[in-house]
Amino acid sequence: MDATSKVPKVPLSEFKRTKIIATVGPSTNSYEGILSLITSGANGLRLNFSHGTYEERDEQIKWIRKASKAYSKPVAIILDLQGPKIRVGDFDGIINIQTGQGLRFGYKADYERSGIIPTQYDLSKKVKRGERIYLYDGKIKTTVTSVTDGIVHAEAENNGILIKRKGINLPDTDFGGDILTVKDKKDIVFGSTRDFDYVGLSFVQRGSDIEQLRKRLKTLGSKAKIIAKIETKAAIENLEDIMAATDLAMVARGDLAVETAAEAVPMVQRRIISLGLALAKPTIVATQMLASMTEMPEPTRAEVSDVATAVTLGADCVMLSDETANGQYPIEAVQVMKRVTTYTERHSLGSVIFPDQPDKSRQNTICGAVISLAHKLPANAIVAETHSGATALQLATRRPEVPLIAVTADTRVAQQLAIVFGVKSYVRASGPMSATKLTNWLCQTKVMKKGDVIVTASGKHPGVVGTTDTIKVRVL
Repeated sequence: MDATSKVPKVPLSEFKRTKIIATVGPSTNSYEGILSLITSGANGLRLNFSHGTYEERDEQIKWIRKASKAYSKPVAIILDLQGPKIRVGDFDGIINIQTGQGLRFGYKADYERSGIIPTQYDLSKKVKRGERIYLYDGKIKTTVTSVTDGIVHAEAENNGILIKRKGINLPDTDFGGDILTVKDKKDIVFGSTRDFDYVGLSFVQRGSDIEQLRKRLKTLGSKAKIIAKIETKAAIENLEDIMAATDLAMVARGDLAVETAAEAVPMVQRRIISLGLALAKPTIVATQMLASMTEMPEPTRAEVSDVATAVTLGADCVMLSDETANGQYPIEAVQVMKRVTTYTERHSLGSVIFPDQPDKSRQNTICGAVISLAHKLPANAIVAETHSGATALQLATRRPEVPLIAVTADTRVAQQLAIVFGVKSYVRASGPMSATKLTNWLCQTKVMKKGDVIVTASGKHPGVVGTTDTIKVRVL
């Protein structure tokens, strides 16, 4: 039994359009916690592989699927790779740093004996003279002066203090396609044998990084789609290439603000969302959306505005990280996010404009015609029969003003569509009457009502990718 076989709990008029992703962590690490996240409005759950054990992941996956079925709601599970997250190593006390001071960095160095700051990654193999090294989330800025015998020499540009295990950012360094760590590769193998819908690729620099991961997933037999986490300077420089290669994109604003500049992030966010709309690639806005709710029961006004801005720009998803992983008010954070997104959707003064693209493929053209017809009738819903999810994606990226329902025979596709804007997905056997049978059932269960007008996009060969060629109008 899949998560869409029970009577739906939400009527058609109340479908949420902007989706919510919540991160599972100590604050929500139980079946009850995960069920509460889902019932409060989460459509996707992120498992951060920077922390935790495989045994914990297996239990979390089991809880998520159980809760998904209990609430009759498809939920996407995201494996978020740690990536080459570089940190300083261990040392006692605090290192005081002065402007102009010469610093030395060495892989696993002993600071007490040598005065060389230890790192958890061998920087000497990647960095070059003149490149910047940012320490402690950008609080200390340095520039590389030389690299000799495995030691990186740099000069500090400002005063500050450094404590152990703080992050290092390398905004100028090219990893040369080598962004998958040994840990990442192990985690990908683990994920390929588990029920994951998406893999989040951290610190992407170019489109080829996506293609390498895609080949690896295909070799392992995984059907997970890829989320490119845009958080490096190189990624911004190669953004069109990355967006063309990926399935989804995440605006990972934490490291992005350090690697570029905090003031650049809002415009980068706008650019990523705009490209996502043009290319039918869903976008996720992440990091500090409701950061104050890790400790407080209510968000700041600025945070509410931030979430609303992501909605008005056309993001598919807004994401919670520490708020639901470690925060004191994880469920309240999801509830607040749902209230803000739904209010913004219903009271927005304008609509997202879908960029006119030269792609005149049959599927694109039909999707445009479906939405035009649905708006002119006007229809109460659009129903897309989809095997791969592509038709639903093309419809969703145009941001129709009517609810969008996807019917598919593939449970994985239904779960992946759970974090696509405006899509409510159902799993039904493939066949020429699948959309008709689904809408009849939705009418019986009071989600729809007699007299509702439905526009359906389907194909002559149900279950075959890329064969959408038929538009139907039906009155229930």
